[in-house]
This record gives sequence, C-alpha cells and structure tokens, in this order.
Amino acid sequence: MMMANRLGTLWGVGVGPGDPELITLKAVRLLKTAPVVAFPAGRGGKSGIAQAIVADFLRSHQVQLPLYFPYVHDQKVLTTAWDKAASQVWQYLVQGQDVVFATEGDASFYSTFTYLAQTLQQQHSAAPIRTVSGVCSPLAAAATLGIPLTMLTQRLMVLPALYSMSELEAVLDQADVVVLMKVASVYADAWKILHRRNLLEKSCVVVRATQPDEQIYRDLNQYPDLELPYFSLLIINCVAPTDEIRALGC
Repeated sequence: MMMANRLGTLWGVGVGPGDPELITLKAVRLLKTAPVVAFPAGRGGKSGIAQAIVADFLRSHQVQLPLYFPYVHDQKVLTTAWDKAASQVWQYLVQGQDVVFATEGDASFYSTFTYLAQTLQQQHSAAPIRTVSGVCSPLAAAATLGIPLTMLTQRLMVLPALYSMSELEAVLDQADVVVLMKVASVYADAWKILHRRNLLEKSCVVVRATQPDEQIYRDLNQYPDLELPYFSLLIINCVAPTDEIRALGC
C-alpha cells in the first residue's frame, strides 16, 4: 500500500462510562469530524458500550470500524487481537486519514486503547498517537452516589480486578478509600472481609454507573448475596466517616 505524504493520527478518546452527556467538547468535535471512528466491537451482534455512547455523534459518511478485543487472559490470543486491530487502524493512517478510537471511560485508565496504541507504536514507530481524557467509572460512581471519592489527605487505591483475598486485606490496611472494579466474581468473599472489618456500612456498589439501567446498593450489611454483572464496582471508605460523609449516606 502506498504511503500518503501525511500520516493520519490515531486519537484515543475517552467517552465516559455510559451517559452520552459525560463527554468533552473536544471528544465530540473529533468524533464528528474524523473520517474513521473505531471502537471495541460488541458481542452477540449488539453494539458495544463505547459504540452506543457515540452513536448520535456520527454521520453516515464516516467509516465505523469495530475492532475485536477478546475478554480472555491468554496472552497469545490477546497479542494476536491487538496486532490485527493495529493493522486495521494502520490501513487508514497510512492513507493520511485520522482514526478516532472511542473507548469507554478514560483512554488512559485501564483502557483497551493503551494496548492498541502500544501495539501500533511497535509496528509503526512513526504513527502519531494522541489521547483525549474522559470520565472514568470510579469518578462517575462517586458522583452518582453523591459523595466525594477522596478528601484532604486520604489515600486512594484502585484495584482493576481482584484475584486474591489477601490482596484485598493488604489494601484495606494501607488505604483510606478503596475502589474494587469488576467486583462481581469476588463479591461474596469481599463481603465477608468487609463484614469482619465492620466496613459494610461505609461501602457501596454501583452497577453500570450513569447508564440507563444503573443500580446502586448502599450499606452492604443487607446485601450479602448480590448477583452482579461484569460492570460493577465497589467503593469502600476504610476510615471513620466525618459528619459530612455520614450525612451523604455512604
């Protein structure tokens, strides 16, 4: 394929956790003007979350490029998928066309965009790559709950996935506020630890923050057996709450 005089730029654009209004003006401008808009492909013929968020901003003349990223831990399978996605993007960049990759949440916060960008850079070191920040799910969840995520000198720790309860124990000993993302698979075990530490009253679960089917669970003493979907997170306040925080109900 012949290279254009100017390479297109790959933009990683954070489009927020679900509410289409939680997106920056810069992101909207890029989404409306880019010749190519990419996003993680949905499953089972359905639109992915990022695709659904940006759908109303796109026009019929724009190329919509779904990229497949499997939900697996097999490094070989993941690497193959990243290589293919980077090659698909490069086909447009080499023609001088910008590609905007819409990613749920923030493009620098546990984002699929990171792997796409790193793979593209490895394949084509000259490829221009830019990032536009967005609203990540812990911040959206705190806003939904009506509480500050952190205050003053509080130490925040975020675990993107939890595979060991000893890891949770260690984090609870070190942090003032803990966010457990993708908590569904370990919720029952985490609940027992929080119960033993008397932290359930100061813990909240938010499911699909800011999306139409959002759910909120406060004071987890009454929810030992929640069956949660994949996009669920748990916010834990590990220190005694101030009167202000107590009044907010989490």
